[in-house]
Amino acid sequence: MKRTYLFIGLILGFIGYAGYFFADSVTPYVGIAQARAATRSVQVKGLPDKSVAAHMEDDAFVFSIADEDTGETMLVRYKGIKPDTFDEAYHIVAVGKYADGTFNADKLLIKCPSKYESQKGKVTV
Repeated sequence: MKRTYLFIGLILGFIGYAGYFFADSVTPYVGIAQARAATRSVQVKGLPDKSVAAHMEDDAFVFSIADEDTGETMLVRYKGIKPDTFDEAYHIVAVGKYADGTFNADKLLIKCPSKYESQKGKVTV
């Protein structure tokens, strides 16, 4: 009987442990206003903001994105080098946290329209 309770306790403990870390690893999509208020890592989708010149600063790539709906802008600091497809970007998704007036991104997802456009009668899938 004690073994059964121990076994059930271990299973429930494992489920709780796995659930806690799974929930922590899920990063929701939010707008720029919500990203500024978030206390955990989030994904922010925006349009490239050409009013701020993208540049390298120390060991980080710095640029700005604009919210597609509100036009609100936010400075992004990416821990890495400028992605090759950045200049052709249609949308940019930054994954990270907002702190000290800047969104600090650990990952960038660059969405380029040319990758999905058809080419003179050819359809790319």
